[in-house]
Amino acid sequence: MQRRAPRFRLTAAASAAGLALVLTGCADVDATSPGAARTQAAGAPARFGTVDCREAKCIALTFDAGPSENSARLLDILKEKKVPATFFLLGKRHIEKYPELVKRMAAEGHEVASHTWDHKILTRISDAQIREELKRPDDAIERLTGHRPTLLRPPQGRTDANVHKIAKAEGLAEVLWSVTAKDYTTTDSALITKRVLAQASRDGIILLHDIYKGTVPAVPGIIDALKERGYVFVTVPQLLAPGKAEPGKVYRP
Repeated sequence: MQRRAPRFRLTAAASAAGLALVLTGCADVDATSPGAARTQAAGAPARFGTVDCREAKCIALTFDAGPSENSARLLDILKEKKVPATFFLLGKRHIEKYPELVKRMAAEGHEVASHTWDHKILTRISDAQIREELKRPDDAIERLTGHRPTLLRPPQGRTDANVHKIAKAEGLAEVLWSVTAKDYTTTDSALITKRVLAQASRDGIILLHDIYKGTVPAVPGIIDALKERGYVFVTVPQLLAPGKAEPGKVYRP
């Protein structure tokens, strides 16, 4: 499914810089589910760490296109609720503008991953441009955190065999999603919460954007409601464990 979505501005700062973000709900690619990744893990231990998603009702909370001026508040909420998240960060005007937030994300146990440098649609640009879009944010994140990202979320979820090949060479696995609140269409936090809860399921990957005004205020209610339903929040690597994300592969529930 390749639907064209309307254009929306990222943030006031990004808007001033003339950057627009376009999102779509899915991509027609072969993908490995979290359950399949766990099953395929050869010689896996009986349990994995403190959370074993083969037994627990796991779900992953992910945020795209930050950091932003809203990220500090989001990190406060996640710390208070004791919830880990996966952040797919943009480089231009984001990582380079909020380096201390990138460091804080890593220090507080969140998974720090890439959403490319400048949100270019990877299936529409040259191989050299794709490599630059993948390498620049990874270099920046590694300098700030000491760890090189292993996960990539391609803009709009648009990917193909050529992107897989280049991502593999860069040591990156691609991660899509199963739950989207389309928070770029509304500032209504109650509506964002309702959309997430309506789509949530075991092994789900929730896509949100802390760059939008209504999203961060919705997060406490989303967390509380899903915890009441018996969900355990994990990062994407924890969701796949004891399997591991393999470079060049695509993962989606």
